[in-house]
Amino acid sequence: MARASSGLAYPERFYAAAAYVGFDGSPNSNDKDIGSRFSTDVALILYALYQQATVGPCNVPKPSLWNPVEQGKWKSWKQLGNMVSAEAMRLFVKILEEEEPGWYSRASNSVLEPVTDVQMNHNAIVEPIIENRNSFAETKTISAENGGLIETQDIDVVSEGLGSVVVYDQWTSPTITGQRPKGRYEHAAAVVEDKMYIYGGNHNGRYLSDLHVLDLRSCTWSKVEAKVESKSVETPSPVNITPSAGHSLIPWENKLLSIAGHTKDPSETFQVKAFDLQIGTWSMLNTYGKPPVSRGGQSVTLVGTTLVIFGGQDAKQTLLNDLHILDLETLTWDEIDAVGVPPSPRSGHAAAVHAERYLLIFGGGSHATCFNDLHVLDLQTMEWSRPTQQGEIPVPRAGHAGVTVGENWFIVGGGDNKS
Repeated sequence: MARASSGLAYPERFYAAAAYVGFDGSPNSNDKDIGSRFSTDVALILYALYQQATVGPCNVPKPSLWNPVEQGKWKSWKQLGNMVSAEAMRLFVKILEEEEPGWYSRASNSVLEPVTDVQMNHNAIVEPIIENRNSFAETKTISAENGGLIETQDIDVVSEGLGSVVVYDQWTSPTITGQRPKGRYEHAAAVVEDKMYIYGGNHNGRYLSDLHVLDLRSCTWSKVEAKVESKSVETPSPVNITPSAGHSLIPWENKLLSIAGHTKDPSETFQVKAFDLQIGTWSMLNTYGKPPVSRGGQSVTLVGTTLVIFGGQDAKQTLLNDLHILDLETLTWDEIDAVGVPPSPRSGHAAAVHAERYLLIFGGGSHATCFNDLHVLDLQTMEWSRPTQQGEIPVPRAGHAGVTVGENWFIVGGGDNKS
C-alpha cells in the first residue's frame, strides 16, 4: 500500500516529488537517471503527468516518425487530454508512491518553485550506443484517481532513458501517401537533406529512367518531371539519357550523380550523368583520363571529393575487381593498382567508408556463388587486407544494402539464388 508523503500540501507536495524524480528543470536534472530508476512505461507516464501539470494539455505538433523517443513522449502526454493540472499533480505523486513508497524520506527537505516553461525537445540527439539495457515488452495500464485508465506505449523497446535511443525489435511500415514508383530492382537511391530520390532500375526485364522522390517529413511520394539539357546552344539536339539498372546514385553539391549501370545498348566506357536538383535537368558529365569500361552492379563510394569505384559486371557479363577513382573537382579518372590481395571479381556487393580512410567491401556474387567475406582497402597506403570477422557473420549474399550509423555498418537484404 502506498505511503503518504508527510504533511506537505499541493502544489508543494507535487514539486517535491518532481524534484525527487528529476523533473525539476534544474541543470542537474538527468533523463538518463529517470530511465535507469523506472521502467520505460512508468517513466513515460511520469513525464506526461509532469507536462500536464506544469504546461497543460499537449498542443504541440506531433514529432517526426523518425524520432521514436519524442513520439513516445508526445503520445503519453497527448492521451491525457484535458486533465486538469491538480489531478495530474495528484496522479504523479500517487504513481511515485506506488513505485517508491519511501521516496519522501530520501528526498531533500527543500521545496522547489513551480516550473512553467518546460518544452518538449524536438531535436534530441540520438546516440548510437546503448548501455544499462532494460527491455519492457508489456503494456502497462495505470488507474487514475477519477477512475479512468491511462495506457502507456505498447511497443517493445530497449531503453536507456527518455533522452536516449529507442530500438524496435521489428521492422515498422510507416504510412506512405502519394504516387508510389512501380515495383523494381537494381535501382539506385540517395538521400539529400529530408528527401530520398529513387532513379531507374529493372521492371520485369525492362530498364527504367524515371526519377521519384520521397519526402521523409510527410512520407509522401511524388514523381520528378525531369528535363534534359541540350548539348550546347549551337547543337540543340538533346543528351540521350538512356534507361539503366545496376547503377549508383551519389549526392554531390546540388546534383545527383548517376554512375555507370546496365543499358539496352551499352557504351564502351563509364557514363556519368548529373541531375541538377535546382533546375531539374539531366546532363552528361565530360570526364578526363581513361575511364573504366561500362558496367553495372559496381560499388561507388564518396570519399571526400572523390568517388571510389570497385568491381561490377561489364556488358559481356565478365565479373570485375578493378579499382578506379574519379576526382570530382577535376573530373579526372585514375586507375589504382593497389597492393595486397583484392576481393575476387564480383558484383552486387556493398561498400562503405570508415573514418574517411578505409574502404569496406562485403559480400557480392559471381556467376556460381555468393560471398560473405569482408575486405578493407587502406586509402592512404592503397593496400588490401582481410580482417577476421567475429560474431554472427551474415550468410553469403548479393544485391544487399548497407548503411553506416556511427561506428556500426548495417547490412540488410540481398539473396543467394538458393531460396
